[in-house]
Amino acid sequence: MENNWVCIYTTDKAYMAEIAKEILFEEGIQSVDVNKKDSNYLIGAIEIYVERENVIRGKYMLKDIEKHVTDDPGSEYNEQ
Repeated sequence: MENNWVCIYTTDKAYMAEIAKEILFEEGIQSVDVNKKDSNYLIGAIEIYVERENVIRGKYMLKDIEKHVTDDPGSEYNEQ
């Protein structure tokens, strides 16, 4: 990956990576994911990258993502 892309979020849950990408997309921030999970043992992480100029904004958008999402991949955001 080029030096212009920075990892702003890491998770071991595929659905959390998709939610993070969707949040960024809705804010007009282009993102890419790099899946570093071992397909046989399901260990490792999924990293979300954004362009360097969007790092601060992207991190801000995702700062509370873990608080608002349950462990149930079929559920919507919790209203807290």
